[in-house]
Amino acid sequence: MVKVTVNGICREYRSPVTYEQLAGEHQKEYDHRIVLAVANNKIRELYKNVAKDVTVTFQTTADRIGHDTCVRSACMLMLKAISDVAGSPQEGKASVEYSIGRGYFCLPKGKLAERVVTGSQDGEGRIDLSFVEQVKTRMQELVRDDLPIMKHAYPTEEAIELFDSQGMDDKVRLFRYRRGSYINVYCLDGYYDYNYGYMVPSTGYLQDFDLIPYRNGMMLMLPGRKEPERVPEFEPKEKLFHVLKRSNDWGSEMGIETVADLNDKICEGNLAEMILVQEALQERRIGEIASDIAHRGNVKFVMIAGPSSSGKTTFSHRLSIQLKTHGLTPHPIAVDDYFVDREKTPLDEDGNYNFECLEAIDVEKFNEDMCDLLAGKRVEMPRFNFKTGLREYKGDFLQLGKDDILVIEGIHGLNDKLSHSLPLESKYKIYISALTSLNVDDHNRIATTDGRLIRRLVRDARTRGASATHTLRMWNSVRRGEEENIFPFQESTDAMFNSALLYELSVLKQYAEPLLYSVERDSPEFFEAKRLLKFLEYFLGVSSENIPQNSIVREFVGGSCFRV
Repeated sequence: MVKVTVNGICREYRSPVTYEQLAGEHQKEYDHRIVLAVANNKIRELYKNVAKDVTVTFQTTADRIGHDTCVRSACMLMLKAISDVAGSPQEGKASVEYSIGRGYFCLPKGKLAERVVTGSQDGEGRIDLSFVEQVKTRMQELVRDDLPIMKHAYPTEEAIELFDSQGMDDKVRLFRYRRGSYINVYCLDGYYDYNYGYMVPSTGYLQDFDLIPYRNGMMLMLPGRKEPERVPEFEPKEKLFHVLKRSNDWGSEMGIETVADLNDKICEGNLAEMILVQEALQERRIGEIASDIAHRGNVKFVMIAGPSSSGKTTFSHRLSIQLKTHGLTPHPIAVDDYFVDREKTPLDEDGNYNFECLEAIDVEKFNEDMCDLLAGKRVEMPRFNFKTGLREYKGDFLQLGKDDILVIEGIHGLNDKLSHSLPLESKYKIYISALTSLNVDDHNRIATTDGRLIRRLVRDARTRGASATHTLRMWNSVRRGEEENIFPFQESTDAMFNSALLYELSVLKQYAEPLLYSVERDSPEFFEAKRLLKFLEYFLGVSSENIPQNSIVREFVGGSCFRV
């Protein structure tokens, strides 16, 4: 007999009893489907047996860990269906590339691509519609059959042999850098795969999805956390897709598409050159943007915005240098200097100051100053004192001449409500984010939010003395602000810049791991810290000594030639 306490109520059960059985008994107490259990502060997949007396809570599709579990499982469901339709894993090779909105872009590879992707006028190719429909139908059949998704721990050498027999070379190469003796392998109806994270117990949990053709691949549409039972319509984001594809193409040209590729380059001793090439590619792109601004001739306000830890400050400095090569004189402006006084700042739903909302900015004063500058007037610029919570004026005057241009950085820079009084033709809007094109392997993508979170952990510890626990605790609030105030305006930009660098996680690993190990086991942030530590295990660590002083990575690890 085992004693199980759920929501304060203790009951005895005769062994064996699974967490899935417990979830079934308590499902009516939750608004959304249970997909994971938390037993004595350890995450447990539902197929597992309760081995001893435990206190249990549950994770649903509306929780971040639960939602990620469903996404991961749905991707395996899709890849299994592709394999079935193609005839075998060897014939059905495909990769999960990146997310666009609530969609996950899957790209056929090798022989499969030759079979199902045809050429088009734009040279990019289009996927065969009937193939996508066959895959979707097979996914629905697998869900209807409610097949188990089984996990088994294989000795590392056996796992390598298993995936080698399935033609999954990306996993074979990844596991050569594996320190552990065992690897968790999931099996769905004879299809084996490795997944970075937890999975649902069976295919019956994955009823909510859609699969649609998109360009030369497929978009797997899945619900978000806010509405975990509703599959959203796909809204193409052409500019974002172009930036992601361009980054993927750069990675392919350099032979670095997965973590194993990166580790191989490090072992070959080619890291220094690879860093320089990556930095040169970014500098070329910054130069292209500066050239576009200069040739328009009437731009006076360069508006830069992007999510947290995208490297906006370093980008602004580097863009300013490039603008100077075109004979322009840039002046940096921080929208944060137009914060309303602290006592006037709106509160969020938790009663905390909401610095992310537009109402936290004195929009009218910002417009008044910008219009005066555009008219050639001399304006005293404010500076916000974050210690006192007050805006201050200390004789910083600015007057724009013929070749002067303002480089304005702030969370609301892409929102025309911030600069409603300025002529559209005088504004040039840039969206910047760290959109990593690197994947763990073909089937396990790296979320762009993970890269930015690790950047922020390292930077905040260095510049603000913030603990990893504090940064992790604040992250959900930061993400909410991004989704409300930045992402809706992505496609309205004049240019996008991807600040991610293929090598950066190998560098950040050295700084992030000690911070993450400091998170206490009884802290609510422990699960996230543990997940990120496991993620960083895939990478070989390298020194930061070869990174140029003007690199965006320097904004986070230190040593930048800019004041960041």
